[in-house]
Amino acid sequence: MKKDKVSSAVIRRLPRYYRHLNDLYLAGVERISSNALGKSMGLTASQIRQDLSCFGGFGQQGYGYNIENLRGEISDILGMNRGHNAVILGAGNLGRALMENFHFERSGVALSAAFDVAPDVVGQRLSGVPVHHVDQLEEYLGQHPASIGVLTVPRSVANRIAGRLVASGVKGIWNFTNIELTVDAPDIVIENVHFADSLLALSYMISEVP
Repeated sequence: MKKDKVSSAVIRRLPRYYRHLNDLYLAGVERISSNALGKSMGLTASQIRQDLSCFGGFGQQGYGYNIENLRGEISDILGMNRGHNAVILGAGNLGRALMENFHFERSGVALSAAFDVAPDVVGQRLSGVPVHHVDQLEEYLGQHPASIGVLTVPRSVANRIAGRLVASGVKGIWNFTNIELTVDAPDIVIENVHFADSLLALSYMISEVP
């Protein structure tokens, strides 16, 4: 039984658990103890047990965790089997790179369409994904509902496009625009991806090394 409130730190660790368990599963490992799992992930066994207890009891004392079962449980918790659909807003360099190189389906997300204004890409298919004019966004989402919008548009139009996505029923926005969106919709989930923040954090940490 999932607890009423799960901390963001635990939620952030769940994809790590899934990725690590998936690697073990593909390697043919059948079971693992919390001690061994923690050691391989740089976490304590206590931390792993505490994290997983937020969602129920998955291990067996003296046996550990069944890799395939725990992988499936975490996949369910992460919503990987819920049939999420996504659209990309912005088919420029970053949007195109995501379409060509990021495997949405491995995260349980189907990328159905992209939207742009550039005449040289509208009407094309990029890595199998059709690119429509952004003016068709509402019509498309009315016929093909999506739960996730991926924003790779210029900063100047990010909030306006985000508002259109929300008005069209999108529930979550994966935001690559490097601005904080001001969407007046408390139920909308926004996940910001700031490449520069990550690089600057790395810069700070290596600068502190003697």
